[in-house]
Formats: sequence, C-alpha cells, structure tokens
Amino acid sequence: MTVHDIPAYMAHLGALARAASTRMAAASTAERNDALIGLAELLRTEAAALQSANELDLVAARIAGLAGPMLDRLKLDAKTITTVAEGCEQLAGMPDPIGEIVHLRRRPSGISVGQMRVPLGVFGMIYESRPNVTIEAASLAIKSGNACILRGGSEALQSNLALWKLVQRALLGAGLPEAAVQLVETTDRAAVGRLITMPESVDVIIPRGGKSLIERISAEARVPVIKHLDGNCHTYVDARVDLELALKVTDNAKTQKYSPCNATESLLVHADQAAAFLPAIGAVFAAKGVEMRCDPAAKAVLAGVSGAQIGDASEADWSEEYLAPIISIKVVASLDEAIAHINRYGSHHTDAILTTDHPSAMRFLREVDSASVMVNASTRFADGFEYGLGAEIGISTDKFHARGPVGLEGLTSLKYVVLGQGEVRQ
Repeated sequence: MTVHDIPAYMAHLGALARAASTRMAAASTAERNDALIGLAELLRTEAAALQSANELDLVAARIAGLAGPMLDRLKLDAKTITTVAEGCEQLAGMPDPIGEIVHLRRRPSGISVGQMRVPLGVFGMIYESRPNVTIEAASLAIKSGNACILRGGSEALQSNLALWKLVQRALLGAGLPEAAVQLVETTDRAAVGRLITMPESVDVIIPRGGKSLIERISAEARVPVIKHLDGNCHTYVDARVDLELALKVTDNAKTQKYSPCNATESLLVHADQAAAFLPAIGAVFAAKGVEMRCDPAAKAVLAGVSGAQIGDASEADWSEEYLAPIISIKVVASLDEAIAHINRYGSHHTDAILTTDHPSAMRFLREVDSASVMVNASTRFADGFEYGLGAEIGISTDKFHARGPVGLEGLTSLKYVVLGQGEVRQ
C-alpha cells in the first residue's frame, strides 16, 4: 500500500482512525491534557525546524505566483507558533466535556434518565493555506476524545507534515495512539473524494476554505458535513439608537479586518436615522477607502461625503460576500423590512442590531434566522475564541447538530443514559 494507490491508502487511514477513536474515547482527562501540554512544549522547542519546513512551502508558493494574501496565510512565523502553543495549553486547562451527564431527571417509574456527552468518533477535515489549522484541529480532536484525518492544502504540505509529526510525538508521549491524528500525505485531489465517501470510517466532514471547496464537499459527500458557504453578515442601525455606539460598532464590524467570514458586508439603516448616521459612517468609510454600493435613498444621503466611493447597488450586491473593502448600504422603513431583508439575502451566519429599544432587540434575536444574532456588538465577535469555546474548528450555518462556532461541544454527541435500581416496566 502506497500513497499512490489512493483507494487502498485512504481505506488504511480510515481503519487506523476508527481503531484509534476507540482508545481516545476511553482516554482519561489527564492523558489527553498531557498530550496537549506536550504538544505545546514541542511547538516551542521545534519552532526553528517548523519555520524551515514552512520556508520550503513559501519558496514554492512564490515561484508558483501565489498572491500576497495567500502567502500571509501560509506563513508560519514565531508569533503564529506561539499562539497555537498557547491555544493547546488553554484547551488543556478547559473543563473536559466527555462523560458529562446533563438533564438528569427522575421518572415516576423510579428510573433516572439523562444524557451523556461522548465523542463523535472520527472527523475528517479539509482545509486550505493556513498550517496553524493543523494544530487547531489536532488539539480539538485530542481534547474532545476524537480521532481525525486531516487534509491540508497542497501549498502547505511541508509545514503540515512537520506539525503533524510533532502531534504524533505528543500523543505517544502521553500514552495515546499516534493514529488518533493523521495527515493525508498526498496532494492528489482524489484523496479528498475518497475521504468524503467513507462513512464506515468517518463520522463527519468539516471543510474549511473557499466557497468552491465547500460546495464541492457538500455536493459529493456521503458523510454528514458541518459547513458554512458564505458570510454575508449584516449590521442594522435601528430607529432608536445611540449614534456614537452605532458608529464605533459599524466601523469595527466592517473595517477591523476585511477577509474574515464574520465581517459585516451589508449595512441597513432605518430611515429615521439615515440623515444623521450615514454621513458620519460614510466619512469613516471614505477615509479608509471602503467602496459603498447603495440603494437610491442611501446614495442621496451620502452624495455630499467628501472622497467617498459611492456606486449603485445591484440585486446581486445584497447577497454578496465581498471579503474586501466594499459594503452594500440600504435604507429601510422599519424593523420588519430589515428582518425580511436579512432573512432573504443573508447567509444565516451572523447579523447584528444596534438599538436602544429593548422590544426591537428581542424581536431581532427571535426572528433573524442566523447562527449568531447580536445586539449592540460587532459581528466580528462571531468566533469560537471570543465566545469562550477555547478554539473553533469552523463555523456552521446548518441547523442540525452544530450551529455557529464549532468548539469542543460541537465535536461531541449526546446519548441517553438510564440509571436504575432494579426497576421493571409494568
């Protein structure tokens, strides 16, 4: 069996992962935490070797003409290594979700019925560019008692191989099977096709990358997929609002970083606040070089803003995830119109209302059909670390199993447990 025989190779990885998952599910909290602490130590002591491996990927990427932003994502510098090492230690310090029994209640028959949190088993993760994701995925798998099969981007192969070998050393050092975390060692895309059609070995697939990758995985997978396709996030400025707060939050939601999926892409402003709010935020956007694609009402109000890049919004703009210094802007007549617009054009990822009116805030929370819904906060907070999950393996806009940032609990399932003292059914 070699990596060139893709069906046999992937079947072998799957069998190893399934066997390792049994041991990981039975591993003690101390064993799993020891592996994470050991991994953090290895990341620090082997930082120079990791950067040497990463440099091989960077050189190849430059020769291949990879764009600047992609090179930035690919880079494994000292700060990134320190951050992922600290992430491993933070996970080790978090409560262990495995074995927790919740919702325990006594029934009239005398039995007690509850639910126990258990690992999913084996997850496959397919991701692009960022080698730090290898450690994030591996550490979450270890803490949650799962096994995983990782398939990183071809542009990061040498970096991922070096990181994976450290993960294996940490697992063995803690007395756990090295096969609990495996890396697909071939760049052949056929390996992805096999990984997503192996329900006998893999319980769930988590794609993390561009829309085209996720669409392909969703269309072809025979294994459940945790995913989100778009991050068309909205910020809505309500009729009753603290304008200073709204300006600060809207600016952050759009401009703090343009490329993440939780950056605001569409701004909705109630007609009662358009004249006061839009020129102020328009000046901020103009200073930062943000292009504004507007409906006629917003365009008319913004026309006098010096240096502003203002254009007409097309129908497609309302659904667009720009990942760039571009924002669509619309003036709405009511909260009802804002909610209807978001539910029609949004991607069900993250949406925020800025308001001082409590009933409006509560309606927005109830009626906007998104994985994260916020009041008076930047959409940029939609993140596993910011939510206190320790880390995240991705964000889900699905409604089954996991929704929103997927952390430790998202990599577990619940099974019913019944505790009795000899009760029999009458």
